[in-house]
Amino acid sequence: MSTMRISQLAERSGVPATTLRFYDGAGLLPAARTPAGYRLYGQDAIERLAFIGAAKHLGLPLEEIRELLAVWEDGACREVKAALRPRIAARLTEAGTRAAGLAAFTASLRTALAHLDTLPDRVRPCDPECGFRPPPAPAAPATPRPAARPAPSRQTADTHGAKAWRAAPVACSLTGEEARERTAGWREAVGGAVRTELPEGLRLTLPAERTARVAELAAAEQRCCPFFGFRLHLDGPHLHMEIRAPAEGASLLTDLFGPDT
Repeated sequence: MSTMRISQLAERSGVPATTLRFYDGAGLLPAARTPAGYRLYGQDAIERLAFIGAAKHLGLPLEEIRELLAVWEDGACREVKAALRPRIAARLTEAGTRAAGLAAFTASLRTALAHLDTLPDRVRPCDPECGFRPPPAPAAPATPRPAARPAPSRQTADTHGAKAWRAAPVACSLTGEEARERTAGWREAVGGAVRTELPEGLRLTLPAERTARVAELAAAEQRCCPFFGFRLHLDGPHLHMEIRAPAEGASLLTDLFGPDT
């Protein structure tokens, strides 16, 4: 069977060589080696890359794609289907939740715009009626119950505008292998980002089409490392992601999102 060097595979598949190297390291696209250490790929690598690309397009994380590849390599089509269906169903549920949130946000924007259109163009300074209308207050429950008063703490007090990530302990729940896998996922997702230093953190500017993957990683990162604060902002074709951490977590932020990302 004929083989290809990494440059040839990149040209034939349209996948950059840097991404092919990352897939090799992540266990998604194993390669043989020449005596000189150059990667060699078989013709099946084209189909394998197509499968990876299709799975990524569906928003599947790398660890799930790796599991699916094992089924795809050794199993029948029905087994791939059985492994893929629950994953797609889960993504569909998540997409529905995000769509509902986006619909509510769109309605709020339309209400704000309609309110602005009703305001007269006055030359005097603005009064409270000129500003944005606050969102409607939630309806009171039919049978209200007294809530326990939380004890004062850094995590519950917000009188000084404290954020949850500022109060979270600087500790990560991931194991060594999990941490390496998460780091590899971030390196792929934010590769080539434009970096801007910020107080307590940094901003990474990326193509907007990476939003779904970046948001998924940010949510996972918050679960294991809540001392990271994330803010995502879509601006036309660009996604701006701001990441902040308390002073004692600055070195960990640099390790994960340093200049080599």
